[in-house]
Order: sequence, then C-alpha cells, then structure tokens
Amino acid sequence: MYTTARFRWTTLLFGLLLTSACNAASPDASTPTPTYTDGNEYVTLSPPYQRMSSAGKVEVVEVFSYACIHCAEFSPYADALRKSLPPGVVFKLVPAPFNDTWVPFARAYYAAKKLGVLEQTHDALFKAKFTDQYPINSPGEIANYYASQGVNKEKFVTIENSPEVDAQIKSDLALIQGWGVDGTPTIVVDGKYRTANVGTFDNLVAVTKWLVQKELNDKGK
Repeated sequence: MYTTARFRWTTLLFGLLLTSACNAASPDASTPTPTYTDGNEYVTLSPPYQRMSSAGKVEVVEVFSYACIHCAEFSPYADALRKSLPPGVVFKLVPAPFNDTWVPFARAYYAAKKLGVLEQTHDALFKAKFTDQYPINSPGEIANYYASQGVNKEKFVTIENSPEVDAQIKSDLALIQGWGVDGTPTIVVDGKYRTANVGTFDNLVAVTKWLVQKELNDKGK
C-alpha cells in the first residue's frame, strides 16, 4: 500500500500543477487536432491490459477519493466528460483506498452504491466536506453524513463493513496498483492508457477524450 507521506507529496504536486487551470477556448475549424505524447500527457501500460469489466466498447475509469480536494474540484468536469463520451463508451468510478484515512471513504462509496443513493450523495458529499467544511473524516462522521441524507445508518454501516466490500476494496487496490496510479484524480482508458502530466482539469478531459478516440480507432469502431 502507498505510504501516507508519498501520497501526500503526489497530491501536493498535482495540486501545484492545477493552480494554473483555466477554461479552454472552443476550437474553430482552423484549430489543429491536438496530439499527446506517450510518457508525457499519458502512459501506455504493459499488457495484458486490465479493465474493470467487459462492459462497453471502451472503458473510462476515474480513480478518485472523497478525501481528495482535487477530486472535488474535478467532479463537475468528470460529469461533463461522462455525458460527452461517444455511444458505447462507459464511464466508471473507482475509489482509491491508498491509506487508512481513505479506506472509510472507499467503503462509503460502495455502501452508497449498494443502497442506491450514490447519484444523490456523490457531489453532495464533496460539497459538504470541502465547501461547507463539515467534519466528515472518521467512519462515524461519514456514517452520520449519510444518515443526514436520509440513509438508514444501521444498513449503511453493515454494508460498508461487509466481507463483500472488503473483497472489493482489496480488488480495487490491486487493480489501481497494476495501473501504476499513485495520485488522484487519474483516468485510465480501457486498462491500457493512464493519464499523466496533464497540468489542468481541462487538459485532463481533453487527453481522456483523445485517448478514447484513439482506442476506438484502434479497435475499428
């Protein structure tokens, strides 16, 4: 598992890169299609490529955490990206269980998903934690937050501590480590490409779309 010190350094570095983020201007017909370099804006992973599932022509996965302020800031971009993807391309989330502080948030994600409240609580949790500054850090505080959203607290706690969620988190960590992800938010396309030195949220979205189209072209779809 990644050490807390290493991950804090990675998150800080990513945060510094994002301080210059700005909205990209809409391209016109004379604007050339951007190209990106393997080893710079993205990294091609070693085969065999590992997807989360076989669903969809191409799979786009955001590795995130509710404990990460940059994931909170990226969330509106992620929503727009998901809606703009070509037909048949699926967008998924995987919560990063990088350390003991982040594991409860990963558990909360799967409990909310199981209870059918993920859509209504996903962005709301980011807002409560980082905009409204509610104390949502410990397992108890996290459970109390979901209870405040009308979720049955007893069911929530039972699910988040279930063997099923234990196994899912173990599987997620192995997959994330296999992808070489050590910071959030990071996007992995089809288990084959991982975003790298993108600099801004706009670029993260642009690189992701470019990789999706590259993968669709390679598959002849």
